[in-house]
Parts: sequence; structure tokens; C-alpha cells
Amino acid sequence: MSSNNSNQSSNKTSTSHHTSTFSSFSTSSSSVTHNGATTSRSETTYSDPSGTRIRRTSQEPGQALREEREEYDANGRRLESGQGSARRIEDVSDEQEGKDREYEERMEDEYAKREGGA
Repeated sequence: MSSNNSNQSSNKTSTSHHTSTFSSFSTSSSSVTHNGATTSRSETTYSDPSGTRIRRTSQEPGQALREEREEYDANGRRLESGQGSARRIEDVSDEQEGKDREYEERMEDEYAKREGGA
């Protein structure tokens, strides 16, 4: 009987591990104005069982918005998109920036609802 209980316990652990899921979303931003010129930076991190995605943006006075993305698999290995270990940096249009901001706000609202209801 006691070996039966340990088998049940072991099965529960196995089942629990198989069905467990998680996700995490965090974002931070800063904006500094010096002599009337504003520099902005933001970082958004999203993690789930498949891995972690990081998006960083920055904008210097008079410059286009720059975006940098990094991805890591579930084992923490960096996923490369393209050549070597160079990070992908690109200019982002105002339209895309607006879409990204709306998405981030919806995600923050969704997580706030989940935290409030937990």
C-alpha cells in the first residue's frame, strides 16, 4: 500500500510537470530631457515555456526610433536571427510604434486583471 502511495505521488508530480504553464511580462521605460532634448528608452520582456523574448527601443533627439530584439529558447540559449552574434537593430515607423504601444497596454491590462482576480 505504501508503494502504491509513492507511485501515485510520483504520477502526480509527472502530470503536474507536464501540464504546468507560465508566462511573464514586464516592461520598463525612461525618458530624460536635457536642454530641451528628450532621450527615451524602453525594455519589454516576455517569457513563457518556449523561451524569452526581449525588445528594447531607444530614441535620441532628432533620430529615428531604434529597436533591438533578443530571443532565448527554453534552455536559455540565444536564438540568432541572421549573422553571428550581432543584434538586430532597425528603424521603426511611427505607425508600428503605435501598434506596439497598444499591444503592450493591452498586455499590461490583461495581466492586471489576472493579478487582481487571483
